[in-house]
Amino acid sequence: MTDQERIAQLEAENAAQQRQIAHLQEQVATLEAQVQHLLSRLAKDSHNSSKPPSSDGLSRRPRSQRVQTGRKTGGQPGHPGHTLVQVAAPDVQVQHRPAACSVCQCPLEGVVGQVVERRQVQDVPPPKLVVTEHQVEAVRCPRCQQVTRGALPPAVSAPAQYGPGVRAWAVYVNQYHLLPEARTCELLADLLGCALSDGTVAGWVQEAAERLAPTVAQIADLVAASRVQYADETGVRVEGKLHWLHVNSTRWLTHLAWHQKRGKQALEAIGIWPRFAGWASHDRWASYDHYGCLHSLCKAHLLRDLTFLAEEAGHAWAADLKGLLTDLHAAVGEWQQQGVRRVPSPEREDWLAQYFQVLAQGYAAQAPPAPPGTAKRRGRQKQNPAKNLLDALLHRAEQVLAFVEDGTVPFTNNQAEQDLRMAKVQQKISGTFRSPAGATAFCRIRSYLSTMHKQGQALLPALSAVFLGRPLPVAWAI
Repeated sequence: MTDQERIAQLEAENAAQQRQIAHLQEQVATLEAQVQHLLSRLAKDSHNSSKPPSSDGLSRRPRSQRVQTGRKTGGQPGHPGHTLVQVAAPDVQVQHRPAACSVCQCPLEGVVGQVVERRQVQDVPPPKLVVTEHQVEAVRCPRCQQVTRGALPPAVSAPAQYGPGVRAWAVYVNQYHLLPEARTCELLADLLGCALSDGTVAGWVQEAAERLAPTVAQIADLVAASRVQYADETGVRVEGKLHWLHVNSTRWLTHLAWHQKRGKQALEAIGIWPRFAGWASHDRWASYDHYGCLHSLCKAHLLRDLTFLAEEAGHAWAADLKGLLTDLHAAVGEWQQQGVRRVPSPEREDWLAQYFQVLAQGYAAQAPPAPPGTAKRRGRQKQNPAKNLLDALLHRAEQVLAFVEDGTVPFTNNQAEQDLRMAKVQQKISGTFRSPAGATAFCRIRSYLSTMHKQGQALLPALSAVFLGRPLPVAWAI
C-alpha cells in the first residue's frame, strides 16, 4: 500500500470517526433534552401547574399560592361565628320539678313553680315513611242512578309507589353526593326502611333528567345573556371512551354539557358561546378565541406557570412578573373598595409600563434563535416553555390585563374549576359513565342543583319540586 493510499485510508477513517462523534453528540443532546423534560414534569405539582392537589402524593409538602398573613388558623376576632342558639318556640317541653323540699322534705306536688333555667337539645326524630292512602269513591246519583267514580291525582299511578320525597332523597345522594346506586339503596333502607333496587334509583335519575330539560335550557339562555361567564372543560369517559365535559357558569348559574369533542365543534353544539357577548374568563385554550366576546385570561393559571419557571428554571423575570400581577390585583381591589371601577390613568399607565418592562427582560434572557438553515424539520420550530409563556403574555396582554381596565372582570377562572370539580370526583368513583343517558342525566341534574345552591335554595325541596312536575324557577342577575 502506497503512502497516498494510507493517507486516504486514514482520512476516510477520521471522517467516519467525526461522523460517529457528531451522531453521538446529537444523541446525547437529545437524551439530555428528554431528561430535562422528564425532570420538569416531575417537578410540577398543584402549586406550580394545573395538576390537582390529589396528584401531589403523600411525599410532597402541600404548598399554596396564598400569601401568609401571620394570623392563626380558625375564626378571627370579630367573626360572627355559628354558635347553636336556642329557638323561641320548641316543639316539645319537658318539665323538671322537684318532688319535695330539699330542706324539710315537704311534698311539692301541685305547688306552682317558676322556670329559672332553660336548656334545649336539638335532635332529629327517628325518620320513617309516611304512607298516604288514596281511596277512590264511587257515588250513585240519587236522581238518575248513574255511578260516578272519583279521580286520582295524575302522580298517583300505581297501587303502591314512593312519593317525591323518597325520590328526591335517592337522586340527591346519588347525583349530588355521588353515592353509587347500591349504596344509595343501602342508605335509604337504613334511614327510611325503603326496599329499593339499583334499577329503581336509575329510573328516578332518568325521570328527573327528562323533567329538567327545559330548566337546563333556560339556564343556558341566561348564561348566554349574562355580563360575565366562566368557562372550562375537562376530560370524562363515557362508555370507556374519552369525551369532554364543558362548563359555562356565572356566580348564580351553572350549565354543564358533555360532547365527543373538546374544541369549537363542541362549543357550537352546546350553543352558549355563539350567543355570548360579555366578558368570558377562561384559560388559554385556543378554541375560545373564535368568538368575538370580551376575553379575560385566568391569572391563577398564569401565576402557577410563572411559579414553575421561577422556582424550577430560575427565571428572575417570572418571579418579578408574578409579584407584579399579585400587587396589581391588590391595587385594583383597593380602588374597587373606594367605588372606582377602573384604575385611574396615571397609576394604570405606570402598572402597564412595568408589565411590558418585565416582559422585555424575559425576552432578553432567552437564548438567541438558531441561525438560518439549521432547522431539521418543517413547520413551526418547538420553543421552550418560557418563550411560549412570554409570547402568550405579550400577544394576549389585553386579555391578561382586562381586570385593570374594568375592575369587575374576574381575576381568575376559579368559579368554573369549582363547578367542574365534582365531575372529577365522579370519575374517580365510577371511572366512566356507563351510557350517554347517564352522562346527560349527570349534567342536567348537576346544573340544576348547583344553580339552586348558588341561589340559596334547599336542594331536597328543589328536587321534590322536580318530581311534582314544578321545578323551582331560576332567578337571574346580570
